[in-house]
Amino acid sequence: MKGHYKKRGCTCDTGDCNCNKTWSFVVDIGRNPKNGRRKQATKAGFKTKEEAELAAAALLNEMKQGTYIAETNTLFKDFAQEWLSLYTERTGPKPGTIRLRQYSINKLLPYFSHLKLNAITEEVYQIALKDLKESGLSKSTMEGIHVTGKMIFGMAKSKRLIKIDPSELAYIPRDNKVVIEEDEEPDDDELPRYFEKEELALFLETVKEKGLYMDDLIFITLAYTGIRVGELVVLKWKDIDFDEQTIKITKTYNNEKNNTKNYQLVPPKTIKSKRKIVVDEFVIEALRKHKLEQEKLIKSFGNSYRNKGYIFANFNKHPGYPILTKLIRTRMTRLLKFAGLVSKLNPHSIRHTHTSLLAEAGVDIEEIMDRLGHSDEKTTRKIYLHVTNVMKREASDKFGKLMRGIK
Repeated sequence: MKGHYKKRGCTCDTGDCNCNKTWSFVVDIGRNPKNGRRKQATKAGFKTKEEAELAAAALLNEMKQGTYIAETNTLFKDFAQEWLSLYTERTGPKPGTIRLRQYSINKLLPYFSHLKLNAITEEVYQIALKDLKESGLSKSTMEGIHVTGKMIFGMAKSKRLIKIDPSELAYIPRDNKVVIEEDEEPDDDELPRYFEKEELALFLETVKEKGLYMDDLIFITLAYTGIRVGELVVLKWKDIDFDEQTIKITKTYNNEKNNTKNYQLVPPKTIKSKRKIVVDEFVIEALRKHKLEQEKLIKSFGNSYRNKGYIFANFNKHPGYPILTKLIRTRMTRLLKFAGLVSKLNPHSIRHTHTSLLAEAGVDIEEIMDRLGHSDEKTTRKIYLHVTNVMKREASDKFGKLMRGIK
């Protein structure tokens, strides 16, 4: 291959001398459009001449494909300030915005300051985000830092200073907290959203008429059990006792990136969340029907079906994997529109609805908390007291009417 190859530090060019050095190459990569002079690329550090030749071939192929990016000695600290100057010039942001961008750069500098841009890998950038998150920075601060990082590396890529943007697939780690209930509401005076029983009946009827595959079973199970969506999607057939009519909750679903194949089974939110609940025969029959349908589909897929025993399994791109929780929210939004119900209701509203209907049915608060797997009864008690107070007022009104009728 055309090019110049030699052992660095050696006086011979043949490679026959016994210098204990590494190989380098120099190849022509075109001409400088400004002065017409020949441009060359060089790289060293190869153990053999063959390795140097292969690397040179790869470089020339990148030149042909238009993907070649010359190595740069630009340091992050220098380019970040260059970016900030251009950002200010082009967008004319308010002084407060500039201060926030500079603040974000200052937070990234301890990690990248003296690194060359192309030395900052995806792993290095992600480690920095993780470390910053663990230092106690708030969610909004972390978002600001990450956005600034993405803009800096985005411009570096557009200027062909780097091949890969290390921030493109990076994410802000979530809080690694376990026991906090998503049921809790910050405002003590505000009741969480839930269906009235007539609305729930209408919704379930709409599901029956307009629902897509599995919708009927999904929303029947949520409505009749009050389990969390994360608990629902990882239910397995072994968790169902058809004779005893029970469902065992032993795990929940974790999938921060919404990647169907990249999920985790984790312990339920709290100790009380691990439980066994008795369910209506209507739910058991719906499960039996689905099991028969699923078995037929599994046979049709053959070896391409990843059979781990999930009840609510995919039958599209990744057959056998549990469905994503966001799929349930999307399906519910669609069905709420068909039913003409409040669009702000969500799958968790069904859990709150279960609480209200149990209270209306006369189930005491301790039993409700056991059924829902609550470790903190704050939200449950709020709904329970609201429903039971309404019932007490209705009973008082009935008594008053009765006494007035006696007169």
